Amino acid sequence: MLRTDTSTDAPLALYVHWPFCVSKCPYCDFNSHVRESVDQEAWRAALLTDLAHEAALLPGRTLGSIFFGGGTPSLMPPATTAAIIDAASRAWRFADDIEITLEANPSSVEAARFTDIAAAGVNRVSLGLQALDDQALGFLGRAHDVGEGLAALATAQAAFARVSFDLIYARPGQTLAAWEAELARAIGFGTEHLSLYQLTIEPGTRFATEAAAGRIVIPDGDSAADLFEMTRAITAAAGLPAYEISNHARAGSESRHNLVYWRYQDYAGIGPGAHGRRGGLATVRRKKPENWLAAVARNQHGMELEEPLAPATRATEALLMGLRLREGVDLARIAQLGATTIPQLIDLPALEKLAAQGLARRDGDRLLVTEAGMLLLDAILPIVVKIDSE
Repeated sequence: MLRTDTSTDAPLALYVHWPFCVSKCPYCDFNSHVRESVDQEAWRAALLTDLAHEAALLPGRTLGSIFFGGGTPSLMPPATTAAIIDAASRAWRFADDIEITLEANPSSVEAARFTDIAAAGVNRVSLGLQALDDQALGFLGRAHDVGEGLAALATAQAAFARVSFDLIYARPGQTLAAWEAELARAIGFGTEHLSLYQLTIEPGTRFATEAAAGRIVIPDGDSAADLFEMTRAITAAAGLPAYEISNHARAGSESRHNLVYWRYQDYAGIGPGAHGRRGGLATVRRKKPENWLAAVARNQHGMELEEPLAPATRATEALLMGLRLREGVDLARIAQLGATTIPQLIDLPALEKLAAQGLARRDGDRLLVTEAGMLLLDAILPIVVKIDSE
């Protein structure tokens, strides 16, 4: 198990945000980030400058993971990917098992680049399949169909040592039997990791408008709970148990990068809009690409915000992130982060009630939400987390 502290001995993670899509597409919510052309040399230089700024502030660390995310990072030139990886290797010591992940959409255009991306140093890909049903993909606004998605998956499995893909369930009209069949098919592809998310209706989205008008009907609470429980049972039986509320993996194949977030360790974020956590500081890069680029040219970094987090805020963030994990959290460590005590951090009488109901468990300083409790995690967190942000 990785360390769960935020000392300089803990693994550092690097997040690289690539904001661009080359054409208008449903994967990107930021149409202002669509560009017909990009000055690749200028962008490569700016990303390397932004990285150098973070490296200077985080000397002597061991880098456990790099994650290329954002708009369409698989369309980042492989030369840029390789340059960032090389610069990171010179700035920090690479862990022997460093995980270098790239997010990709399952299009034939992007899949054609997988071999070059792997040659650049990426050893893991996270593929946004979303569904194994053409009608569902249409509903979700995806540009690919199932055939193209599965072709991209096969290409990814041939190119990369580690492959993950995601699916969305609890879609309109989806039955238990239909999801069971789709999930069984997904498991059959033999990937080491699956991200399985329930569809959520966010206010102000097209889905919210359609649901309010009665044009789509999302599974009700009981049906969604049945889908959630079946998902966890099927993946566990297949050897991919949930290690986080929506993420499932074979032993040893968990996303090391995401574990840094969930375990509340340090991570550096570079590129437009990237967030970071560095020694108790929250960092945010400028979101608009041109503003970020200008800031890098002016300041040698793209920072918009860098501010210390109050101890209570750090403790709250660590609790809310960590209780998503099957392993739970170390209360003593989080109390230290919050400069407080465990009784001030957690509502202990409320926790006792939850424990009596089989929804949470405390073993010494370790607190975790049980398998039964994960279904009610959103309700449990505000009950048990006592400390407020200052």
